[in-house]
This record gives sequence, structure tokens and C-alpha cells, in this order.
Amino acid sequence: MSPQALTAPYFGAGSPVDHLDIIQYPHPTLRHRAKPLRRVDDVLRRMIGEMFGLMYNARGIGLAATQVDLPYRMFVVNATGDPHETSEEMVFINPVLSQPKGTAEGEEGCLSLPGLYADVKRPERIVLNAYTLSGEEVNMELDGLMARVVQHETDHLNGVLFIDRLSTTASMAVKDVLTDFEQIYAGKLERGEIPNDAAVAKRLAELERERT
Repeated sequence: MSPQALTAPYFGAGSPVDHLDIIQYPHPTLRHRAKPLRRVDDVLRRMIGEMFGLMYNARGIGLAATQVDLPYRMFVVNATGDPHETSEEMVFINPVLSQPKGTAEGEEGCLSLPGLYADVKRPERIVLNAYTLSGEEVNMELDGLMARVVQHETDHLNGVLFIDRLSTTASMAVKDVLTDFEQIYAGKLERGEIPNDAAVAKRLAELERERT
């Protein structure tokens, strides 16, 4: 997640992941429903470290695995957006949200839709159940910014983007910007600068076999 005011490592020979980058709309992985993680290994830990680095470089406060072209149910958060505040870094694996209460509207952005911001209505309070990187189960009652960030990132793991939750009026207001993203992506596909949908699907399936 991106608030308005706020060298990739090698992952091993033969791995379908050589480095991580934040993908942009309308990359198909952003619509992929992530699979629960069954295995955490050193490679995954390095991926998570790289996710934090990418998030900070993009001035974000949350980043989901699907945003870096990984099909896993996990995301990273540092609500301060400050890379020096490492005590605020959190990793949530296989998150489940429940007990939504109230309604709050707030501005959201997305690192996969850089420069685009809009107001989104979400539950004001939620309960998060997840696992940490060390395997500890956590249950957290969240409100305010943290509740919004966790809902935004969990949406990503379900293939849902914040633009899907906009009002009709707001959707019309961002239509031209989305068209620009789509045209840029189509141009890269035509020039062979990025993998096509079939190659993306094959890579995601390989990654899922490794850890889900």
C-alpha cells in the first residue's frame, strides 16, 4: 500500500525467481488468488527481505507477495514507512480477516498503480489471524491505519485491487489513468519486454509447487 506522503539478490540456480520487482497493473499476477504457504525456507526469507527493500524504495507502507509476482499468501508491513524503524516491520503469512465492524473512508494508493490515489470505504475495525515468519500464530484486533493496510494487502492476495472498491463516480474519474497503464503494458508485451500470460502462469505454478 502506498500513502501519498510516504540490487535484487540472486535466489539460486534453476529457481523461477532470479530477482524481485514490483509489478504494475494490469499484470496478470495482480489478479491471481495466492495459495497458502506450507513451507518457509531461507530462499523465502531472502524474498521477504527484498520485499521490504522494494517497499521502502517505493515509499510504501505495505507490500503483498502478488505485487512482486509471487503466488504466496503473505505480505509485509511497516506502517511508519521508515526503513530505520525495523521494530515496526511485520510479516503476515496466511492471513485471515474476520469480525469487521463499522465503516471508514480513507485515501489509498498502491505501489502497483503508482501515482493513483482515491478514497475507499472499508470496515473500520477487523480481527487478523496469521502466522509470523517464525511460525508464531497471532490474533490482532486492528483499527485505524493498520486495519486499512491489512485489508488492502489481503485484498491483493485475493486478486482484488483498491480500484475495484471505488464508487461509480470515482471509477470514472480514474478510467483514463487505468487506460494509460493498460496501454503501456500492452506495448511492453508487443515488444517482448515482459513475459506473456502463459509464461507468467507457468512460473506461478512452479513457485506454488515449491512452497504451497
